[in-house]
Amino acid sequence: MGQEISVDHFGPVARTRFKRHLSSETALLQEALSSGQFSASGFFAGFELEAWLLDSHFFPAANNETYLAHLDHPLVVPELSRFNIELNSTPLALQGDALMRMEHELAAIWQQCRQKAWDIGNKLVMIGILPTVREQDLCLTNMSPLNRYHALNTEVIKRRGGKPISIDISGKDHLVLSHTDVMLEAATTSFQVHLQIPAAKAARYYNASLMLCAPLVAATANSPYLFQHDLWEETRIPLFEQSVNLGERATKRVTFGSGYLQASIMECFEENIADYEILLPMQLETSADHFEHLRLHNGTIWRWVRPLIGFDQTGTPHIRIEQRIMAAGPSIIDQIANAAFYYGAVHYLAEQPHPPEADLPFATIRDNFYRAAKYGLDVTLQWPQAGSVAADVLILDHLLPLAAQGLTMLGIDPDSRSRYLDVIQARVQSRQTGASWQRTNLAHHRGDYLQLTASYLHHQLHGQPVHTWNPCS
Repeated sequence: MGQEISVDHFGPVARTRFKRHLSSETALLQEALSSGQFSASGFFAGFELEAWLLDSHFFPAANNETYLAHLDHPLVVPELSRFNIELNSTPLALQGDALMRMEHELAAIWQQCRQKAWDIGNKLVMIGILPTVREQDLCLTNMSPLNRYHALNTEVIKRRGGKPISIDISGKDHLVLSHTDVMLEAATTSFQVHLQIPAAKAARYYNASLMLCAPLVAATANSPYLFQHDLWEETRIPLFEQSVNLGERATKRVTFGSGYLQASIMECFEENIADYEILLPMQLETSADHFEHLRLHNGTIWRWVRPLIGFDQTGTPHIRIEQRIMAAGPSIIDQIANAAFYYGAVHYLAEQPHPPEADLPFATIRDNFYRAAKYGLDVTLQWPQAGSVAADVLILDHLLPLAAQGLTMLGIDPDSRSRYLDVIQARVQSRQTGASWQRTNLAHHRGDYLQLTASYLHHQLHGQPVHTWNPCS
């Protein structure tokens, strides 16, 4: 959930003041982590789901102000564009039937959201990149009226010297275009999974999360098209990375990261202050131990695996890992299955006495990730003890059994383990991800993107996992 700010432009005094607060809070964070002030408890789960509002013709409906006022739900908030919204979950202790309760909560909120959209003549869909979105939809007129979004756009373009943002994505087709603002980011809707862990173990969970990015994106891809171009299995990945590029000399704001953590999650926050320009130097009137300046700065650095700082009900600070690589959709059960797969596998890997990341160089997992985003389940990946292995074989023969063990270690009940991991197994065995279903459906309907979107929404409304969807209907 984004952090709103009170102004949309900044001067040099604000930047100097913000940097001073950021330095102070970073030093305080180091002290708090070293002295054990952060929560040692775990494990808690949550998510953020971004969705699209559609009009009656299946095009984006720039209507989230009216919609959110009509909905009036505390867990549903605006996103970057007026045709996107974000649903948030209630954090749950990751044990017992937590995953089923997570599914039930999302289903209930989603049903309410869909009904309220219908009341005002709109539809709601969860999908990575909407097949019917047009470049002209992604304009400043359709930016949500929040200061943080307008300020972000101003600062990105300023650092580019006023030059437009260049997009160059080569897949089955090749898309090259220039865009004058950051609104292309609005096309990259995701299902972001959160995991609160004991602070002392955060580095291990961060590293394990990085290792899992490639198999996760291969199994969950749901974004093959952009502006009627057939690109990557998960086109969100290159699109998001390029849509907030500050220029050739600037450190990438959307990134897989610079390496494994060696000892502490603190290394990410040290890198934040050393390598990343301050984009939103807002003065925040809170005490340093709330880390508000540090958290705001961290929120403008979109690592695909991102550490977050939060506070529990007693005010104790904690560390969460945000896994950002999964697209929204295709169905509610698909998304909870994706979360279960991640939670189980990351817990198992991070709790091993011998760190598995020691056997797989960072450059290899980074290469795994981008190739998996491009080719999906057709990719061959490198993995410890397995060597060079097809993505589907890696998932079915290695990672799903590990995920089952990890969920057992967490205390997740057997029915939940079977319900969600069986969905991943069936999806990978059938090789029908959201992306592959979209490709088959579009071919069947002879390139009709409106029909593709209508068919996708029809299947989504019925709530079944994507591997059961008829791609020719």
